[in-house]
Amino acid sequence: MKYIKRFTALFFEYLYRFIQFLLSPIVIYIALICIQAIYLVYFASILTDFNGVVRFLFISLSAFMIFYLISKDENTNYKMTWIFFIMLLPNAGGLLYLLLGNKRPSRWLKRKIQPEVQYFNETRQQDPVIRNQIINKKIISLDYLNRQSFPIYNHTECKYYSLSDYNYQDMIKDLLHAKHFIFMEYFIVSKGLMFDTIIGILKQKVKEGVDVRFIFDDFGSFTTVPLHFAKKLEEAGIKTVMFNRFIPVFSLSQNHRDHRKICVIDGYIGYSGGFNLADEYINCKMRFGHWKDTGIRLEGEAVWSLTSMFLSTFYAYHKEYHGEDIEQFKPHAYHPEPFKNTGYVLPYGDDPLDDEGVGESVYLNMITHASRSIDIMTPYFIIDDVMLKALCLASKNGVKIRLYVPHVPDKKIVFRVTRSYYYDLIRAGIEVYEYLPGFLHAKVMLVDGKAATVGTINFDYRSLYLHFECNVLLYEAECLSAIKRDFREMNEICAPVKIDDSRHFKGLVEGLLRLFSPLL
Repeated sequence: MKYIKRFTALFFEYLYRFIQFLLSPIVIYIALICIQAIYLVYFASILTDFNGVVRFLFISLSAFMIFYLISKDENTNYKMTWIFFIMLLPNAGGLLYLLLGNKRPSRWLKRKIQPEVQYFNETRQQDPVIRNQIINKKIISLDYLNRQSFPIYNHTECKYYSLSDYNYQDMIKDLLHAKHFIFMEYFIVSKGLMFDTIIGILKQKVKEGVDVRFIFDDFGSFTTVPLHFAKKLEEAGIKTVMFNRFIPVFSLSQNHRDHRKICVIDGYIGYSGGFNLADEYINCKMRFGHWKDTGIRLEGEAVWSLTSMFLSTFYAYHKEYHGEDIEQFKPHAYHPEPFKNTGYVLPYGDDPLDDEGVGESVYLNMITHASRSIDIMTPYFIIDDVMLKALCLASKNGVKIRLYVPHVPDKKIVFRVTRSYYYDLIRAGIEVYEYLPGFLHAKVMLVDGKAATVGTINFDYRSLYLHFECNVLLYEAECLSAIKRDFREMNEICAPVKIDDSRHFKGLVEGLLRLFSPLL
């Protein structure tokens, strides 16, 4: 009898959770999008069966899209995925590509944001004296990043955090000492200890006369914030942007999310990294085991690059602030004293508004110019043939490469795709490690112990092509020693993947998943 009662209680508990899951907004919205897709395919099938002329037009459209993709200067993996999909559904494939496949942003999103991006690009100028001090410009893509209006600075103090737990503690202290303005931009915002503490500080700072501005991505925070969240922040005096409102309809713009993590305090203190404003990132809430993420604190002139990236988005949504004096937001506005020089720092961003894949280009350049070692932490490893070949070739040329990925995934399908690369990597001499304590969300690359990049850009298609991202590149900086130490400590808590084990992660299912990986 006791076991029956226990079983009944568990049954109803799980049933309740399942119903809650089905009624959650994100499930409802995804279901609506799926219904639209099914209806579109069904509608196209009905029309083509009913009318031969319509069938000819639809198939002609699909054929045209295939030839268009073949001739298009596009990522090969992405092209092949869509060509396969269109051939699989010739009646509706071409139409679906028009609605969902083109990764270029919608006109309204580009029209809204790009002028602001161009304006702030002009505010970032490279100091030629600092530039001439760099001996190895190629390893940090200096010429390329300068052309993208991202300068390198040397009057900036850096602090690397091997865990977001430590990052959070310092950020709270800096927020409490803010006197003039606070700018924050995050992909995920979730109710809990971390964010409730931060929001409490922000509201108090508003009362003290501090200018507080906040940007969050609507899709990233869709299920984690209460209804009318943005309105409530505005009512508290926090100037808020809900980036690219998520609507359950076919739209190219829904692909493009604000994945950046930026915090700027008084113009001369800045934070970035992989962590969002949610409790799992500081291990106050257990999800997928121990959560490892990294971050970086900047104090000095390089913070202007983070500030200008934030303002480009904020001004796009708040046109009424056009014309305000941006000099008040620069590092020396409230810190007239010289900053410490602890090495070279280059914050940079990437967005889908142009044809420049800045994040991918920097990664590829660092890989190809490495001479001794490459260490990589990434939660997702879904790369194209170019990146895979670059890594394997570097390894065969004698570069020692270590790749660190999670052992406990947050997305099982994505993790399965990640594991499908193991065999090719290990066969080329690359060492692959899984983070045994849990989930690894860090995005860090260290090359030759001299250069590193830390930030938000994952090794996957969405980060490299579709999202708004930012990273901080470090060259001959003091904090590189902390990054080296972090990688050494990772060796002690990570399990190496053997080549015999890697064979089990590569099969027909994994091959199909890799085919469709650009759509994940």
